[in-house]
Amino acid sequence: MYQSHFGLQELPFGITPDTSFAYACASHQEALNTLLVAVKNGEGFIKITGEVGTGKTLLCRKFLATLDDSFVSAYIPNPYLEPRTLLLALAGELGVDLAHETDQHHLIKGLTQALLGFATQNKSVVLCLDEAQAMPLESLEALRLLTNLETEKRKLLQVVLFGQPELDDKLSQESVRQLRQRITFQYRLGELDRNELDYYLAHRLRVAGYHGNRLFAEPAVRALHRASGGIPRLVNVIAHKAMLLAFGEGLPQVLPHHVRAAASDTPAARRRHWWWFGVAAMLLASAGGAGWMMFK
Repeated sequence: MYQSHFGLQELPFGITPDTSFAYACASHQEALNTLLVAVKNGEGFIKITGEVGTGKTLLCRKFLATLDDSFVSAYIPNPYLEPRTLLLALAGELGVDLAHETDQHHLIKGLTQALLGFATQNKSVVLCLDEAQAMPLESLEALRLLTNLETEKRKLLQVVLFGQPELDDKLSQESVRQLRQRITFQYRLGELDRNELDYYLAHRLRVAGYHGNRLFAEPAVRALHRASGGIPRLVNVIAHKAMLLAFGEGLPQVLPHHVRAAASDTPAARRRHWWWFGVAAMLLASAGGAGWMMFK
């Protein structure tokens, strides 16, 4: 790959959520602050939404890593589960020892006792559900009923829903109106603006070990912002491909035509009358091939 060519210790633009690369853009920092204030206030339900690729999972992991010892956290990455299975998954996250064949009554009883036990230790339990737009309505209602458990001072369970905008459509249905009324804090993640994108690129490159001069030329950053719309996941995909192309040409800097070529090879990218570049160009670049022509 191109690490040695650019003096990197690791690849800077992976699409796997990695908190070591987390960049505190305005949107993410505001969302994190909202989450921390909400859970410290003991709110029952909190909702974070954002388009695909805006970093909801990364924010979730950053939030969980930020919680101190006064919190007990549970994380369910795929809540597309029927109510009983969802409650069993929560029990597993909280370390509640229940047989898989436990009936509904004893399942709820076991969870209640565990939540009360944490409360006596002055610990708050926070459940984070990623991809919450996929949850069946019945499972959402089961969670609502579980959050009815409370002491005179606070809720025994707080729930944070991370989801795509489709989550709002699901919560607008009449059958979950009681849950909708309990969402006291919410935040919508936005995209990176042009200036934030510059800092985002520099931050990830620095974390990856880059110490050279500006790697993405300013016109390349503008092209990258146009192509990605400021969506971090798309930024990572296109930036990675653009670096491959620059490496393939033996250049020390990513130029606009590298970004345009990378965007043309990325189905989700926004294209503005750019030439289409074949996948073969990407393969040549990754192999370190040189001497092939780029159309501008």
